[in-house]
Amino acid sequence: MFINSIVSCAEENSPLLVAEAGGCYRPASDVEILNAAELRLLARVHHGPALQTPTAVKEYLRIRMGTLPHEEFVVLYLDSHHRLLHAETLFRGTLGQTSVYPRELAIGALRHEAAAVMVAHNHPSGDPTPSRADEALTQTLKTALAMLDIRLLDHFIVTPMQVLSLAEQGLV
Repeated sequence: MFINSIVSCAEENSPLLVAEAGGCYRPASDVEILNAAELRLLARVHHGPALQTPTAVKEYLRIRMGTLPHEEFVVLYLDSHHRLLHAETLFRGTLGQTSVYPRELAIGALRHEAAAVMVAHNHPSGDPTPSRADEALTQTLKTALAMLDIRLLDHFIVTPMQVLSLAEQGLV
């Protein structure tokens, strides 16, 4: 039975297998592969230096939210050494927009005792170009958090193929 499962999987052109009840294996779906990658990244984030570089943060965000069919706003809460304390989806929107409330971000940052945050939202359209609303939101969040002595380090815009850093664009 095990050999038959592997042979049938090989015919499906999937290099990754998922164990099912009874010891059978089947090809992993794209969603299962992405979920497994996110879980692996999260394990590295909480047990090692996984998000110590801008490239690592971008890859984590691209896998976490790049292919979502709706907009989400994610916050990475960081300690004073910029180590990850907690990551969460703070807001969920529609295909083309999400509402973000600075008060809720500040409450979360205080709850997690964050010294700094990085925020991200995705563009399901695939275009990472920041809108004027994205730029205005970034400045509003930066100002609001600064009043609480919390730094906004970056705001990322995530698509399936790339992640744009507003800090790298000089907009934070």
